Amino acid sequence: MPRPFRFGVVAAYTQSHSAWVETARKAETLGYATLLIPDRANIGSLAPLTALATAAEATTSLHVGSYVFSNEYRHPVILAREAATLALLSEGRFELGLGAGVGEAEARQLGIDFPKAGTRVARLEETLQITRRLFAEEVVNFTGKHYTLRDVKGFIGPMQQGRPPLLVAGAGERMLKLAAREADIIAIGSKFTGRGPDPADATLEQKLTWIREAAGERFSELELSQTIYYMQISDSVSELAPLVGGPPIPKQPFTTEQAVAHLLEQRERFGFSYLQVYEGQMENFAPVIARLAGK
Repeated sequence: MPRPFRFGVVAAYTQSHSAWVETARKAETLGYATLLIPDRANIGSLAPLTALATAAEATTSLHVGSYVFSNEYRHPVILAREAATLALLSEGRFELGLGAGVGEAEARQLGIDFPKAGTRVARLEETLQITRRLFAEEVVNFTGKHYTLRDVKGFIGPMQQGRPPLLVAGAGERMLKLAAREADIIAIGSKFTGRGPDPADATLEQKLTWIREAAGERFSELELSQTIYYMQISDSVSELAPLVGGPPIPKQPFTTEQAVAHLLEQRERFGFSYLQVYEGQMENFAPVIARLAGK
């Protein structure tokens, strides 16, 4: 039995409080499951936690989430405390997305180190372990290669309602295998170079094989996620107006019927059921949401 579809909107900019509230409420009204914000420090975008808290307060059923926090920017206890607070105050509508960092170029702009991939993945693994324990134990002690905790109090309030779902995004073998072991949701990405898609990137079939092997019996419990920024609905009544600063990737036109068929085929073939569009396509994609959300 396939997992039901749900859809998210990735947004990063707004002109005012009222405009941001309108975006959140529109996403909820149109049937989207989540409003997501990327964690980019160099593009002049919204800060995730503050904006997500505002969106949660302005809505009643819409989930909010990070897409995704860079583990290199925050200590895991600080991030987990923020996540616990937002999970509590949104009454369980927060999804915690984590990744190992956007790239070396952004780190250079910020004047901070960008360790090798192996180090970043190892740090993220410890962060995931720490986060799980902080949501499950009253007092946490942890000794790892990168982080050490001594008698840190867990988050009692969120313990009573359960921890937020963990989404891990990645494209390489180590990241995807880590996600398969530790995450609830896996966002499967692609590798890029400064000139575009990395020709050495593994195929999607290979990435799914890595996930299945690492997940073992828990594979059936995982929710597989993917952005669908390339899809542009061509028969919508809304004007096709991409978000300023939106994803610079080639767009492919789909009618609503073609999009529905395509996404059903992708779910059947690869298992993708949680899909994200960018804000500039939120209204145009609404007819597809009406056909597929929850089915």
